[in-house]
Amino acid sequence: MSITVNFPAEVRDWIASNLTRGVAPQALVNELVSRNNAVELASAMVNAVSSAFLYGTPMPGEKLEVGAAPLAYEPEPLRVRNGALLQLGERKVRVLSRLQRPAAVHLADFLSAGECEQLIALARPRLDRSTVVDPVTGRNVVAGHRSSHGMFFRLGETPLIARLEARIAELTGLPVENGEGLQMLNYETGAESTPHVDYLIAGNDANRESIARSGQRVGTLLMYLNDVEDGGETVFPQLGWSVVPQRGHALYFEYGNRFGLADPGSLHASTPLRSGEKWVATKWIRARRFVPRKQA
Repeated sequence: MSITVNFPAEVRDWIASNLTRGVAPQALVNELVSRNNAVELASAMVNAVSSAFLYGTPMPGEKLEVGAAPLAYEPEPLRVRNGALLQLGERKVRVLSRLQRPAAVHLADFLSAGECEQLIALARPRLDRSTVVDPVTGRNVVAGHRSSHGMFFRLGETPLIARLEARIAELTGLPVENGEGLQMLNYETGAESTPHVDYLIAGNDANRESIARSGQRVGTLLMYLNDVEDGGETVFPQLGWSVVPQRGHALYFEYGNRFGLADPGSLHASTPLRSGEKWVATKWIRARRFVPRKQA
């Protein structure tokens, strides 16, 4: 049996701020109990905010259901069609492997050698330190979890970019306009990306506004642009699965279902690069048309 109670915004925001800073959920429960909240209520409040962080759902509102069944992500089939060979426009792309959760597919020959070289040549002069949205302030800051350099192409910025975006849309079955601008990343020896999810956590105004404009992220395509000498693998630590970057290969994985939940099992990282450099192009795909902040 569950009951509905008021959930003060200041308490919700206090929980969210502390979770963002890495405070353990149980410590927050203990603090709320010390403020004369019942254990059941304190746990429900912390769990509600924690679930929003875990599953990429909206933050809880003014009313909270205490005793409700906990959320659980239900995976759905990958949008990519079946088969060992995919005809995507002019390219024949080989399927190397598939994964059920997160729903993923590892591809070979997604890009030609020439396309990889062109992307690198276009991006190299425009590289800067990689940035992310700070989960507390919502501002763009140098990425603490990603020691790389990067840049973004605008949608359809060049004929090459437009051709690749059309190929990605055919692969995923989602419109070109649902994609964010193509991000280019360059990792030098020693660089890495620590474990993270790609869907947006509604813990700050910037992410909430982005989700309101364009919907949640539902899929990621990683395109590997060079053969890596040692390290730089894309790893899914909860699965014990890794993908070795090879030129022209791509990894596509999805993490959003029809109930609006995101899959925490999509947690992934890039292992430290032990030799040489690594180039990767990333396309994040939204649930609906992507609208950049400056165009909203």
